[in-house]
Amino acid sequence: MLQDMIEKIKIVQQNMKDAQDRQKSYADQRRKPLEREKVFLKVSPIKGVRCFNVKGKLSPRFVGPYDIIQKINPTAYRLALPPKLQHVHDVFHISQLQKYVHDPTHTIVHKTLEIDPNGLTYEEQPVKIVDYRVKQLRNKTIPLVKVLWTHHRITEAT
Repeated sequence: MLQDMIEKIKIVQQNMKDAQDRQKSYADQRRKPLEREKVFLKVSPIKGVRCFNVKGKLSPRFVGPYDIIQKINPTAYRLALPPKLQHVHDVFHISQLQKYVHDPTHTIVHKTLEIDPNGLTYEEQPVKIVDYRVKQLRNKTIPLVKVLWTHHRITEAT
């Protein structure tokens, strides 16, 4: 009976090792070594935690992109964090990183503004009317106009 129990334990151990190896191969397919690239850093959405200056359920899941400074080992990387995150340890596990793929929509194009030196203000002029509709209430109608302003994109029209 003891011999039978030992054989069953060996079979269970072998099945556990096979399952672990299978899961490791799945995880390794997704993980690729990162060398001198930019990465996004995963922010944990834990309630009440405000470690990366983001809080709440609508906060972004990833922040960055940040440069990789050094590869500590195959699973840990040192990132170049900005000064406002100096209180955060700069070594992260590879599971907390996501490779940054350059996208031109991520860059913000800045237009030069003519600022009034006396009041440090600038003038905004309406460029065109983007949308027009009439809102009907019970006994009156309200015309609504969406205006595109100078120095703003079409998504920032009000």
